[in-house]
Amino acid sequence: MAEDIKKDTENTEDISKINTDDDTAEMAVKPDYEGEIIEVIRSNDSPRVILKKLEDYHGNDIAGVVADLTKQERQKLYRVCSGDMLAEAFEYLDEDEAGVYLNEMDLQKAAAVVSLLETDTAVNVLREIEREKRGLIIDALSAEVRKEIRLIASFDEDEIGSKMTTNCIIIKEDLTIKQAMSELVRQAEDNDNITTIFVVDDNEEFYGAIDLKELITARSTRTLESLIMTSFPYVYANEEIDECIEKLKDYSEDLIPVLDNSSRLLGVITAKSLIEVVDDEMGEDYVMFAGLTAEEDLQEPLLQSMKKRLPWLLVLLCLGMLVSGVVGVFEKVISQLTLIMAFQSLILDMAGNVGTQSLAVTIRVLTDENLTFSQKMHLVAKETRVGLSNGILLGTMSFGLVGLYIMLFKHRTAGFSFAVSGCIGISLMVAMLISSAVGTIIPLFFKKIKVDPAVASGPLITTVNDLVAVVTYYGLSWVLLLNVMNLGG
Repeated sequence: MAEDIKKDTENTEDISKINTDDDTAEMAVKPDYEGEIIEVIRSNDSPRVILKKLEDYHGNDIAGVVADLTKQERQKLYRVCSGDMLAEAFEYLDEDEAGVYLNEMDLQKAAAVVSLLETDTAVNVLREIEREKRGLIIDALSAEVRKEIRLIASFDEDEIGSKMTTNCIIIKEDLTIKQAMSELVRQAEDNDNITTIFVVDDNEEFYGAIDLKELITARSTRTLESLIMTSFPYVYANEEIDECIEKLKDYSEDLIPVLDNSSRLLGVITAKSLIEVVDDEMGEDYVMFAGLTAEEDLQEPLLQSMKKRLPWLLVLLCLGMLVSGVVGVFEKVISQLTLIMAFQSLILDMAGNVGTQSLAVTIRVLTDENLTFSQKMHLVAKETRVGLSNGILLGTMSFGLVGLYIMLFKHRTAGFSFAVSGCIGISLMVAMLISSAVGTIIPLFFKKIKVDPAVASGPLITTVNDLVAVVTYYGLSWVLLLNVMNLGG
């Protein structure tokens, strides 16, 4: 009886475990929000019912379905949704996509959406719209919104001011706690970035910031001055984006104030904008690292893609011809020791790989604008030590493995086999040592002359290191194998 009860208990536990696993699996499956949204839009429900249903979805989910709708269905979406809903969705779209969709709207709805977008997003989207309609939309905006858009548009795309928004709370320093709360409530009707309140003096110059929680919980007997953080981080609108990034990443603030050259508060950089800026900069570095002059997409015309790629390819062609010319100088070595040609790619590939590794490490380290000269020299020394250590290890392995390969498969004497493999091992060690130094020194040099170190791209470093490897390999072969050991013949 006891045994039956035990079995029943075990069966119950197994069933319970299966049910729990099934429940977990069901919970792990993400709901098909996009499919649901499309179904709602394509339904025959009244506009009011469709709007009510769509209000339950996040703007990002709505943005995700816009491209899957027909133009007629998108027109229906524009008419049904409020400007607030469309603006929220547009914040999650790429600017070029948002520009296309905004162009499809009637003038009144387009102006309503633009006026509700973050100012920096609005500027970027308007740049994607045909000039005539862009002018009509701007004319339909309120004077205040037009002023804000023109302010953001006045900055170059590589200046941090072009990424800011004027959506923030700004109060004067001479207010009481009660007055500050009233001002917060008044401005919160038009601005939703309220986690940090910014304080200016009578000249509109930035003075400091107040945390929302601190203001809400402060007793009325306290002074506003006691809540102000006067050491709050800030940037100037005309600063280059790549110079600001490292400074901004050091802080976990949701909003960073942006000042003009007179220290007046113009707007803020939001955490979302900061993430986009960092992502854009990483994308630009990747593009340069690949030897391109600008980013490409799938829809880009052939000639435009060629135009972006050709400059670096022409430079690399010239360097490649130089490498080939150097190989020609060692024609005598190759004619007398044809076997060594088989191992040329080994030296070239390892030198290129080591150089690219050092380049990647150096570019990452150089994002720190406060790097001292001694730290840069320490970086060169470290990368050189790493290259030398790896070169010794891999050179030793090559000496043994290549020597055995030549002796067993090429049927050469042990003396000849290990003389050649020894030359290969030494060449590999020297090439890796020099390549690691080159991969570090070139981006440091570009940084010194005020050129983006990412321009020291992978293809450039690889080609330079090919030149280093060819000279090292054939030079040592000529000296050691032909002149010292007299193995030619």
